[in-house]
Amino acid sequence: MTATVGHTSIVLAFVCALWGILSPVLSARLGHERYFAAARAAILGQFLLVTLAAASLIFALVTVDFSIRYVAFNTTRATPIYYRITGLWGALEGSLLLWEWILIIFSAIITWIYSQRHRELMPWVLMIFSIVSAFFLAVIGFVSNPFEIVFPVPLDGRGLNPLLEDANMMTHPPLLYTGFVGLTVPYAFAMAALIIGKVDEAWIVTTRRWTITAWFFLTVGNLVGAWWSYHVLGWGGYWAWDPVENAAFMPWLPATAFLHSVQVQERRRMLKVWNLSLIIIAFSLTIFGTFLTRSGILSSIHAFSSGPVGTVFLGFLAFVLLGSFGLLAYRAEVLKGQPELDSMVSRESAFLLNNIVLVSALFTIFLGTIFPLISEAVAGVQISVGAPYFNSVTVPIFLFLVFLMAVGPMIAWRRASWDNIKRNFLWPAAASFVFALALFAWKVRDFLPLLGFTLLSFVVFSMFYDTGLALRARRRIAGEGVLRGLITLTRRNQRRYGGFVITLGTLICILPIGKPIQQES
Repeated sequence: MTATVGHTSIVLAFVCALWGILSPVLSARLGHERYFAAARAAILGQFLLVTLAAASLIFALVTVDFSIRYVAFNTTRATPIYYRITGLWGALEGSLLLWEWILIIFSAIITWIYSQRHRELMPWVLMIFSIVSAFFLAVIGFVSNPFEIVFPVPLDGRGLNPLLEDANMMTHPPLLYTGFVGLTVPYAFAMAALIIGKVDEAWIVTTRRWTITAWFFLTVGNLVGAWWSYHVLGWGGYWAWDPVENAAFMPWLPATAFLHSVQVQERRRMLKVWNLSLIIIAFSLTIFGTFLTRSGILSSIHAFSSGPVGTVFLGFLAFVLLGSFGLLAYRAEVLKGQPELDSMVSRESAFLLNNIVLVSALFTIFLGTIFPLISEAVAGVQISVGAPYFNSVTVPIFLFLVFLMAVGPMIAWRRASWDNIKRNFLWPAAASFVFALALFAWKVRDFLPLLGFTLLSFVVFSMFYDTGLALRARRRIAGEGVLRGLITLTRRNQRRYGGFVITLGTLICILPIGKPIQQES
């Protein structure tokens, strides 16, 4: 009964998704309000049906319904109830259902909030959501069914992989999936803007907080996953450059670049094509990461067992890339005519250079990750690419990135003067130099660690110095204390101090990269 309810819900949700693809087109072409209402209803229908399917699988896991193959393979009668629930994302089929569930939750929230706003964009935004949802529902319903029946019914199940019976199993996959799926929101708005030819800053302003939310979950998900690998697998290092670790990390890089470069577009109306390209790449990499994890083509302790979904995901990835960049090329005429840089010494120049560094890091990591596939296809031999390659290439890149993160937010827009540079960086640079001397006296003598920690301290000192100057101004103008001044500054300059938070999150992520992997004896 549970299997029937779950699978029927998925199939009906797929039908709703197909209607959700068609009805926005009819709404835009015919101008009838009822078709837009039907598009909203299609999203709501998917939300209710997918929630029912997810609840059915969770119920089957909790009640150990071994008539369902997925339950029999991912839990036992002795499994604690909290690990039975985490079995929802413990294997291929359930993880795809979780992905779709989070996706349709995002879709429903967006529909609820913006139904009466952005009336030009919203029909197409809903269509993009339904296209992505229809793909995942088709995979779950017809290719990798979590409600498949097993006969005869076993007396007990096989249970989760012992490595998955860890507290981090409750947090890492949901956090990471929320970050991945959250990038669908800016992607959907970006594609909708391209479809209607309205490529101004409206879609960026609308999706800024959603992008930050996705970035936050992606950052925390990667950090929790790195800690999990560290203390469970005993690698002795924060980051081992495992292919699936890389697949989770790669979307974070263009998402981070996007959060920096959208400030330039909002302020100077520049980088329109660049920002659209970044969000397409970020979303595409979430699909690519899913393909790597579930296709079985790369060997990784993190990967799911190989299944039939790899080819399907590869086809969808090709559809996304060709469709998105084709649409971008189609609107090339509308995207022309933007301002140029006034000076290479300016905030927008620093942010652009920051983006180039992040994309360079992405390219080197992507190349190292897929090189075994290329070598096998060309030479018939799969050559592994290990941590030495990634560390030697990415560490200098990330050190330069840290420097840019200190400089970028502190210099003026358009053209920075020497007085502006000296005022903002003299004291942070002096403090960083003293910090470097202290590290050297503390016997930190290796060049790269010493340089890395010095640059990191320069970023932190720069942010504290900037905030200190602002607090002093608030005390002089309004007589506010430190706490009250911080509240006022944060409320009035959310983007600036939100940017500081993003910077700190980025530092936390890249701080330990390059630490040698030590094998336990």
